[in-house]
Amino acid sequence: MKVVIAGGGSVGLSIARELLRHHHEVLIVDENEPPADREGFEAATWFVGDACELVTLQRAGTDEADVVVSATGDDKANLVVSLLAKTEFGVGRTVGRVNNPKNDWMFDDAWGVDVAVSTPRLMTALVEEAVEVGDVVRLLTLRTGETTMVAYTVPFDGPAVGRFVGSYAWPEGVVPVAVLRDDLPFAPSPDDVFEGDDEVFFLSTLEAEPALRELMRGA
Repeated sequence: MKVVIAGGGSVGLSIARELLRHHHEVLIVDENEPPADREGFEAATWFVGDACELVTLQRAGTDEADVVVSATGDDKANLVVSLLAKTEFGVGRTVGRVNNPKNDWMFDDAWGVDVAVSTPRLMTALVEEAVEVGDVVRLLTLRTGETTMVAYTVPFDGPAVGRFVGSYAWPEGVVPVAVLRDDLPFAPSPDDVFEGDDEVFFLSTLEAEPALRELMRGA
């Protein structure tokens, strides 16, 4: 898979290193020359230019990319790159970094963003997940901004323990997609039984989140 990353800062380079470890083709677009120390991302192609300019993305071969990641520290730049990737190059998937949570609402399909990733929101979610076992925590906002990925950690003494997945009448717009148990993920079937400390991941519409939260609290 070919991935174009706009932004060669710490976030962009971290993403590049992970993708290269998984044997993807990575091209980084940044206004600055590459750092002298390229440990971990030596195999990445580095293109010097402003990713917000159409000609830069053209020269970088964005039309051949499977995914474009906008990972700069400027939300305006990330929105512009995502929009250009979608409208001018027809890229199949775009991922946009949200630096300021107040701008999260703009990172949707109107700006060409398929997946919006807010580092502050993720960090908050992880903190909440650690201290609020038994509550539904939003992790990501997907595509149009109307669909989210949320997580729920089953309390050891909670009413969900021992219940079948299929025994729940999930709210409309909610789908249980994965369970993480003992560091091993699996797709839940109706016959699977929840255990204490299970991390359950759902895809949910924004409207359905409160109903899911209420359901899991009562379990």
